[in-house]
Amino acid sequence: MNSVHSDPPPVAEETDDRADGPRVALKILVAGGFGVGKTTLVGAVSEIRPLRTEEALTDASIGVDDLDGVAAKTTTTVAMDFGRITLRDGVAIYLFGTPGQERFWFMWNELSRGALGAVVLADTRRLMASFASIDYFERKGTPFVVAVNCFDDADRYDPPEIRTALDIDPHVPVLLCDARRTGSAKDVLVSLVEHALRLAGGASPRRPN
Repeated sequence: MNSVHSDPPPVAEETDDRADGPRVALKILVAGGFGVGKTTLVGAVSEIRPLRTEEALTDASIGVDDLDGVAAKTTTTVAMDFGRITLRDGVAIYLFGTPGQERFWFMWNELSRGALGAVVLADTRRLMASFASIDYFERKGTPFVVAVNCFDDADRYDPPEIRTALDIDPHVPVLLCDARRTGSAKDVLVSLVEHALRLAGGASPRRPN
């Protein structure tokens, strides 16, 4: 795969009544295959009650949604998840979780508009489900990191093994995470921001508490 260079990350300034001066707002996508934990990650870090557009799986999804490895899943995101997290120095991150099924991919272009970058969640039980997201962000030149959600019943692999299996460029960070844990999810977001700023030629931000 060819290395991708990105334009400087887009930011927006907005007024915050709780603080003096503007607040920097960053938009981040959380993508990946069906059932990899996107909704869980957004909910783990959001300081507001996340907006979720989940619907129950029905018989109509049989033969359409691949439940291999996630047979216990009973709901699916049909539009997006939305959450917000405020870091130190007045930096607000707005999280948009993308739908994982192929029939909802038409929404990705709108959701990705103006995004700083993306987190591609992966599941070692279903690595093939990650390829579509990785290819999409590579084509668009959007900075992204790959975060392997370590499910309890999944085989564990080191990041170099995951990088090889997914044929990811050396400059793209690959991390292990637990999407249920706030600290782990925040580390993934910080790694993405640092990666996006490196690609833009900027200095890495201070890691928040």
